[in-house]
Amino acid sequence: MAADEITIRRITEMEGHLDECTKTVSGLSAQLDRLEEVLDSMSELFSYYGSNEWYDDRQEELPSDLKAGVLSEDLVYDQITEIRDQAFRMLELATDILKNRI
Repeated sequence: MAADEITIRRITEMEGHLDECTKTVSGLSAQLDRLEEVLDSMSELFSYYGSNEWYDDRQEELPSDLKAGVLSEDLVYDQITEIRDQAFRMLELATDILKNRI
């Protein structure tokens, strides 16, 4: 018995969903791997921010061509806030997936 148009459309649509999920989860996995790789650097940066060394470094006369955004009050703080927001987002999304989607 040959499949009707509705069945073929449904299978085609579901195949598209599978392709999209596969691609997205693969990309997410790669990004999570990368995030795990930078956790130690992230912790080191966040410990430095606001430390005595950080305050001392801010008092130094630095070369004008030295990239030193890390000494600003906003850039590191904004990064801490962004990472925290994304971590909460991951928790909420993981909870939704585990409770409601699978």
